[in-house]
Amino acid sequence: MYTVKRAIVMAAGEGRRMRPVTLATPKPLVRVNGVRMIDTVIGGLRENGIDEIYVVVGYLKEQFKALEREYPGVKLIENPWYDTCNNISSLYAAREHLRDVMILDGDQIIRDPHILAPQFERSGYNVVWTDRPTEEWLLTVENGVVASCSRTGGSRGWQLFSVSRWSGEDGRRLRRHLELEFEEKGNRKIYWDDVALFCHPGDYELGIFPMNPGDLVEVDSLAELAALDPSYQTCRKGAE
Repeated sequence: MYTVKRAIVMAAGEGRRMRPVTLATPKPLVRVNGVRMIDTVIGGLRENGIDEIYVVVGYLKEQFKALEREYPGVKLIENPWYDTCNNISSLYAAREHLRDVMILDGDQIIRDPHILAPQFERSGYNVVWTDRPTEEWLLTVENGVVASCSRTGGSRGWQLFSVSRWSGEDGRRLRRHLELEFEEKGNRKIYWDDVALFCHPGDYELGIFPMNPGDLVEVDSLAELAALDPSYQTCRKGAE
């Protein structure tokens, strides 16, 4: 068994699909029913004994400074490429911490902190089984190991969510591959998940951490935000 010792929380993006709410507030700091999304993430990590937390910031970065005061152990890392590159740049900015680490997004709601348990047998992703068609990334798993990933979704597979764990060895390997793609190849428009799942799949044997539907809620649009918190209905109508 491996144990997560630290976490990297991705929080640098502009959240364009949730405008106008995110014009003045970074998406991870948006309140859903009174609670900032990132508070559920940090709170869930701390509940599992993970206190060394690095939050990668970019858009409206100054608004995140309060987190360092509110949560001992939280440190901010600035991503200077957040507005010109995809999120590979955020993990690249935090690459020195890629060992015994959990990587997750700050703009999601953790409803069951048990899904952030620090113990794991194999590096890999949190997933939910789906029989129904989905357009989200879908993993095929054979004998506990990820055999393939579909970017365009499908049905009857393990839907990938943005929580993953990486052992010391796999974390160091991921760092080397990040540097190769970002520095040498100039491959800056991809998701960081592409690095292990598509750019160098033969170098990893990834596993999965199954969840129940609803344990984690991803909020990708203003419509989804308004469905969770009716106070945003006015914003949604105004945007339409």
